Amino acid sequence: MGSHTRNVLTVKSIAASKSKKLRDGGGLWLVTKGDARYWVFDFTHNGKRRQLGLGPLLSVGLAEARARADEARKLVRRGVDPIAQRQAAEVKAMTFGEYADSFVDAAVKAGRWRGAKTEARWRNLLENHAAGLRRKSLNAIGVPDVLEVLRPVWGSKQETAEKLREAIERVLDAAKVEGHRAGDNPARWKGVLEFALHKPNALVKKKHHSAMPHADVAGFMTKLREVQTVEAEALQLCILTATRSREVRGAVWPEIDLQKKIWTIPAVRTKPGKEHRVPLSRQAVTLLKQMVKKSVNDFVFPSVRDGKMLADATLGTVLRAVDTGAHTVHGFRSTFRDWSTEVAHAPREIAEAALAHAVGDAVERSYARSDALERRRALMQEWADYLDKTG
Repeated sequence: MGSHTRNVLTVKSIAASKSKKLRDGGGLWLVTKGDARYWVFDFTHNGKRRQLGLGPLLSVGLAEARARADEARKLVRRGVDPIAQRQAAEVKAMTFGEYADSFVDAAVKAGRWRGAKTEARWRNLLENHAAGLRRKSLNAIGVPDVLEVLRPVWGSKQETAEKLREAIERVLDAAKVEGHRAGDNPARWKGVLEFALHKPNALVKKKHHSAMPHADVAGFMTKLREVQTVEAEALQLCILTATRSREVRGAVWPEIDLQKKIWTIPAVRTKPGKEHRVPLSRQAVTLLKQMVKKSVNDFVFPSVRDGKMLADATLGTVLRAVDTGAHTVHGFRSTFRDWSTEVAHAPREIAEAALAHAVGDAVERSYARSDALERRRALMQEWADYLDKTG
C-alpha cells in the first residue's frame, strides 16, 4: 500500500490531475472508471487483498471519502471485513415489501407477464394478502411468518391461498439468488408447509373447465344466435374458431383478413406466446362481415358501454343466460377437441395445432412449424357445418 503518509490529496490537486489513479494514503484511492471517478479503499483481510467502493467523486467529497475510509480501517483492525459487513447491512435493511415491489416491477419491465390482469393479481397478493410480511427483513422470514399470512385464507379462499403461497415462494427464491437471504424457502410446499397445512387437493378439488357435450352445441348455437348482442356474437366466434375468450375479446380488425379467410393472432396475445393463424370457416366469415357493419373502432367486438375491449366475465354471462348447465367458455375448446377425435377422426397433431397447443413428438412439431393451415381449414369448416345441424 506504499507509505503510511495520509491525506496526500487536496481538492485543487484532484481537480488539476488527469491521472487514472490518485493515492490519498492509508489505502484510500481515487480511480477513474469510464467517464467517472470513484473512491476505493484497499485493505487486506485474512491475507487477501480486497477493495471497498466508497462512492463516486460527484457525490462523495474528499472529506467524506476520508471519513468512510477511516470507518473501514477501524473494522479491518478489529478483524472484520467491511465488504461483508456492508452486504449484511444491506440484507438486513431490505424488507419483503420493498423487494416484492421491485420483483413485480422487474417482471413488468421485462414483459414476463401478458396483460395488466396478471400484474394486478400479483400486486394484490403481495400488497394485501401478504401485508403481514411486508415490514419484515427478507433474511428474517421463517415458516411461522408465512403461516401467519396463509392461514386466514387457507381452506376458505383456497385458490387465493395457493397463489399467495406460490407468489411468496417465488419472491423469496429470487431474493436468495440475489444474496438477500440464505437457507431453505419457508414458503415451499414440499418438505416444508405440507407438514403444517392440510393438502390442498384433499381440501378442494380443482375445478376443470366444464365442457358442453359436442352433441348439444348445435342446439346451443341456435339459441345463442337469437340473443343478437356483441357479447353473444363474440361467444359464437369463440366456439366456431375454438379460440380462447381473451383472444376473441381482444381481436382487432387489422388481424382479420376476410379475403384470405385468416385471422392472425399475434404472439403477444396468445397463451403460448406464439403467433396463431386461425382459418375462418364460411360461418365465421359471415359473422365477421356482420360485425364490420357495426364497427365503431379497431375492436371486432367492442363493449357497447365504452367502446373498449369486452370485460373478462361478459362471455360467461351470456353463456349462463342461454345455457342452464354448469359449462364454461373455455370448456368449448375441450368440446371441439373431443369432437375432433370422436366425430371428425382428425389426426391428433391437426386437432392440437387447431387449438394452438404445444405439441410433442417430431411429427407433431413438423405440423407446428408449417402450422398445417389448409388441413386445419378443412377441420374448422367441418366443425362449423356440424354446429349448423339442429338435430
